[in-house]
Amino acid sequence: MKFFSSTHYTPQQLQNIAIDLFCDVLGSILSAIGIYTFAKLASFAPGGISGVALILNHLWNLPIGTTSLVINIPLILLSYRIVGRKFMIKSIRTILINTFFLDFVFPLTPAYDGNPMLAALFSGVFFGCGLALIYMRGSSTGGTDFLTMSIKALHPHLSIGAVTMAIDLVIILIGWPVYGNPDAVLYGLISTFVTSTVIDKIMYGTSAGKLAIIITTQGPAMATHIDEVCARGSTLIRAKGSYTTTERQVLLCACSKAEAYKVRRAAHQTDPDAFVMITETSEVFGEGFIDPTDNVKIQ
Repeated sequence: MKFFSSTHYTPQQLQNIAIDLFCDVLGSILSAIGIYTFAKLASFAPGGISGVALILNHLWNLPIGTTSLVINIPLILLSYRIVGRKFMIKSIRTILINTFFLDFVFPLTPAYDGNPMLAALFSGVFFGCGLALIYMRGSSTGGTDFLTMSIKALHPHLSIGAVTMAIDLVIILIGWPVYGNPDAVLYGLISTFVTSTVIDKIMYGTSAGKLAIIITTQGPAMATHIDEVCARGSTLIRAKGSYTTTERQVLLCACSKAEAYKVRRAAHQTDPDAFVMITETSEVFGEGFIDPTDNVKIQ
């Protein structure tokens, strides 16, 4: 018990370890539901190492979790210096927990063998929920995460999204000859799209918002009106038109998605000629949004 004594870990560290383990377990259960319960019998392979494991399971009945673990070993060795020791240790722990549920728990439960479209949708939802929980605690299930980071380190000019998409697409396309049905590609694409969407909504959806960028000649009056209508502060930046050389103000206002229309309406009520741009923001830190000292999302 000395290993867990307060001489080694502070209460905050113990709390973080407990939350990490909880998210690893719950995330692994949800991802196992997506992979084993819904995708296994639906004759398609989603992207990532899980898709490779499903293909090998279909061909030679190899255990999904253990196969993923074995594939991850060379990726771990190749990526160790790139992803860092802390991230690697967390990911190894997550991979082992995920393997346990995939190979020893869920084989004891029935798998869904109904409509493949529903299987693809629910596979994406559960898999996405599980990965989001794991990612939010600074861990991963390995696989293409390691491979993507390694490729990005060797070729910095490549986009992470493009690399991930290319790897997933290759794996999904392999499902066509393996399952003998072009629908396998479509179901794989649907599942992967849903997974990505769910991850984004869980990790960023609650803190996502809009940023209004407004070019006007009535900045102070507009900022006051926006504050009256939506109780949102604004930032004014002095600017000059490149063609007219007219002095203008650029007003920046971060707001929620529900408030974006009110901000735009208030801007045009103050200055009908204002140029208004509304953009997406993944996360907004500061008063009225996410507390910048919040350490729940550990990257």
